[in-house]
Amino acid sequence: MTEEPSQEEIDILRARLDREAKAGGYNLSSDIEFVNDLMRGLLVNEKRFGYMACPCRLASGKKEEDLDMICPCDYRDPDLSEYGSCYCALYVTQEVLEGKKKLESIPDRRPPPEEREKMSKQEPVEGPPHLAYPVWRCKVCGYLCAREGPPEVCPVCKAKKDRFERFL
Repeated sequence: MTEEPSQEEIDILRARLDREAKAGGYNLSSDIEFVNDLMRGLLVNEKRFGYMACPCRLASGKKEEDLDMICPCDYRDPDLSEYGSCYCALYVTQEVLEGKKKLESIPDRRPPPEEREKMSKQEPVEGPPHLAYPVWRCKVCGYLCAREGPPEVCPVCKAKKDRFERFL
């Protein structure tokens, strides 16, 4: 059984994610108790699997299968745009923070396993031959960069290198 995270670990993670969110133009929910529960789940998953899988989804325990649901997940931005929060409601829009928009239940846009497997086998689109470097896209926030390989950490959303895909 996985050891329960301490309140200090929860506070440290919440402060870090809040800093990173604000730096990238995002907001964490203002419900501290709710956010602390999500932090606890992220920390438990990190200890259990070695990565912070969304606590509101069932992780496989295989990082390559769960990359799309490592917090912040690949679905955060579309969920924020359409519903005002991500699936687990950790990230919310300014409208939600200001009470101008109410949180609502949202469907999980993560495709079923069979569809994800089929998508993972698709070949990357080859870019025009005149590009000096391949273009890499962050699957979380859409950040693009042209270089030999993806950056270690996305400068926008702080997603790690393995969250990038070859775009061109």
